[in-house]
Amino acid sequence: MSSRRSSEVKAEALRLGFFACGIAKAVPVDKDVATRFRQWIRNGSHADMQYMANHTDARLDPRLLMEGVKSIVCVAMNYTPAHRLSDNGYELSAYVYGKDYHDVMKVRLHTLAARLGFTRYRAFCDTAPVLERYWAVKAGLGWTGKHHQLIIPGAGSMFFLGELFTDEVFDYDSPVAGRCGRCTRCIEACPTGVLGTTFNCVKCLSYQTIENRNELSPEAARHMGNTIYGCDRCLQACPWLRTASPTTIPEFAPTEKLLSMTKERWHHLTEEDYRYLFKGSAVKRAKYTGLMRNIQAVRENNQDCDIDTTPDSPNIPSQHE
Repeated sequence: MSSRRSSEVKAEALRLGFFACGIAKAVPVDKDVATRFRQWIRNGSHADMQYMANHTDARLDPRLLMEGVKSIVCVAMNYTPAHRLSDNGYELSAYVYGKDYHDVMKVRLHTLAARLGFTRYRAFCDTAPVLERYWAVKAGLGWTGKHHQLIIPGAGSMFFLGELFTDEVFDYDSPVAGRCGRCTRCIEACPTGVLGTTFNCVKCLSYQTIENRNELSPEAARHMGNTIYGCDRCLQACPWLRTASPTTIPEFAPTEKLLSMTKERWHHLTEEDYRYLFKGSAVKRAKYTGLMRNIQAVRENNQDCDIDTTPDSPNIPSQHE
């Protein structure tokens, strides 16, 4: 019966638009993983993201997040874009092209639980102290690449991960073997050299341009290129991305107003325009001041970019139009 039920879970997940689904037994994480994570925190490699150091016991033992949990249903949803934004001006990390993934994923996770008749469950999508990539590996979705991201065979790493904790028992999936081999393209593509070593968030461009509330580090400012939010270079360098199909999730497609943004419009973005442009978007994580800090850094690095000294609104339509 559990085998049939496991197949039912996966089939329903695929019908809801999830790219992959697997199921892991809810037990404490492996001791070596727990030891490495605690040491990573002690070393301060999480920078000033204090939430990473909170609730460590629950992060390392899912049974502390939900009483009676027996299984973790892991899902992945593809956000690989059909086209990137660089031709229209500055670039953003692809995961924020569309609607906030937290909202999109949570709605579908709850829908999945309802269709399966789960009576006791919890749904997570980067919203709780859960080692998401660890459980995705345990559930057989893929392996952790040298860029520290989950790689799904034949599809790359541009995926959002989510979990359903449930008290049901299933047939559990097994991890798949890593297939990075000798490839080091992600490491070579990293502009700050943070990959290939113990990962220190301070050196990562994604941390610097999104989570960091202070000034950008000089190293980060030098290596931003044309990207004003996040960094996808290690993901784009991975050979597995070449076989990825663009997302079919409509919520993850960029809006017309985002596609219409030029460098000049970015330069004169007001806070009101920012709120309108990114309503319902994960870009809110960086806040207006953080985004404008990033834009200024990119402008200083690209002195040959188009200069527009007219301090006008970027002509984004009014919310009332």
